[in-house]
Amino acid sequence: MNTTEISNKKKAVALLKSIETGAQEPVSYINPNKYIQHNLSIADGLAGFGALLAQLPANSAKLNTIRAFQDGDFVFTHTDYNFFGPKVGFDIFRFEDDKIVEHWDNLQVKPESNNPSGHSMIDGTTEINDLDKTNENKRVVKNFVEDILVNGKMEKLTGYFDGDNYIQHNPQIADGLSGLGKALEYMASQGITMKYNKVHRVLGEGNFILVVSEGSFADKATSFYDLFRVENGKIAEHWDVIETIAPAEEHKNTNGKF
Repeated sequence: MNTTEISNKKKAVALLKSIETGAQEPVSYINPNKYIQHNLSIADGLAGFGALLAQLPANSAKLNTIRAFQDGDFVFTHTDYNFFGPKVGFDIFRFEDDKIVEHWDNLQVKPESNNPSGHSMIDGTTEINDLDKTNENKRVVKNFVEDILVNGKMEKLTGYFDGDNYIQHNPQIADGLSGLGKALEYMASQGITMKYNKVHRVLGEGNFILVVSEGSFADKATSFYDLFRVENGKIAEHWDVIETIAPAEEHKNTNGKF
């Protein structure tokens, strides 16, 4: 391998940063003949990406990618955005022959305050370890999402955690299984339903696993991106981004959200 080659992970981070800086070189990391766009508010292809950038008010965009991971041909990132306003987002890029050919994302408006335990949507550890346990950790997290969030097998809940040790970055929920339980009880009391219907994708690098799921929140079609940190086979930390899926008549491409 040529030591001057740029890793796919660095390419993805550089492309995101170019939205802020206007740098041209990172755009060359996209395959100009094949760029499948799954952000439903952006037209397909490189032209769609360019049209989006043209809509941005001058010098308004700020991007700080906090975490970046690679799983085979996929790179996924966790980014603090100011992009048509403050947001937190996950982006997924698929590479073919070292070029970006496909992109998915999920964006959520950034809250003005931290959650009940004082955590933001992006703080917490960034260190990747346990690379030899990636597949094992992917299985643990996929089983958790399918058992608990999709199928509601709450009797299995405690088996996925180390007691009440659970760091939570969801803006509305406090740390621990106790915090999660209180939040779910409150939502139920207010008639707010959160339902995961299908897991679309599980990506991971070491102790960090991202799950992309489809479902509904407050009776609206919703895309859930959940990032978990696994420690000793148990779920230790959680970040998420929840986005309402726009109705079909508003879509600017026909590739689907997932």
